[in-house]
Amino acid sequence: MLNPSPRGVDRRSALRAGAGAAVVGALAAGCTDDEGGAGPPPAAATPPASARPGTTRAAPVPRAFPAQPAQIAHGPRDRPQIALTFHGQGDPKVATAVLAEAERAGAKVTVLAVGSWLDEHPQMARRILDGGHDLGNHTQRHIDISALAERDAYAEITGCADRLRRITGSIGTWFRPSRTQYATPLVQRLARRAGYPHVLSYDVDSLDFTSPGASAVTRNVIGRIRNGSVVSLHFGYADTVAALPALLADLDRRGLRAVTTTELLT
Repeated sequence: MLNPSPRGVDRRSALRAGAGAAVVGALAAGCTDDEGGAGPPPAAATPPASARPGTTRAAPVPRAFPAQPAQIAHGPRDRPQIALTFHGQGDPKVATAVLAEAERAGAKVTVLAVGSWLDEHPQMARRILDGGHDLGNHTQRHIDISALAERDAYAEITGCADRLRRITGSIGTWFRPSRTQYATPLVQRLARRAGYPHVLSYDVDSLDFTSPGASAVTRNVIGRIRNGSVVSLHFGYADTVAALPALLADLDRRGLRAVTTTELLT
């Protein structure tokens, strides 16, 4: 790992200064969560005006990384970068607090949104993109996609993709299957058919969905993370929000930079 820089020290100071109020506010709000041949990705369209509050970041489309496998669990191990990926579901106040904590520390994240969540909170898609983060697809209903028939599994992928396209003009940059770490060969093939060249997995599980406490979430990540790691986290749990300040500060101390998954692989 790299040694911390003076800039990292300043970032930690800013993190400590603002973390308390944001975390307390989020926890007070509470949260809930439930835990064929490949075609070319569809071209990006201009987002509708109603989906562009304030400054709007163009919605990127999926891209192929020729050096990467169809199912990606981590990035290059020779660079001090990691990707924090969040399953997008739950109270939008908690989700917004997570994004604010990341941005306060200068971190960028990847959000895999559930389609039914986007139906209820479409403004969160633009909030994520306008913060400079990656936005992707985590199926329409967050059910066990591995147990579904081919037609139903494809509908779960395309249902969420349609929501993302309607709101942002793009199907999102990534697809992650629901309720499983790894996609089956069938689900990988269906994701390619829907326009996603890769399925995004992970190599570090925070286990935050088990509500083990903030310190346990931090330990679960810090104990296993290394260059190129992709970390699985969730929007919908209070422990995740409470763990973020210490987690981000520790990453900074160790010289690990949190970037979007796209940047991690570029």
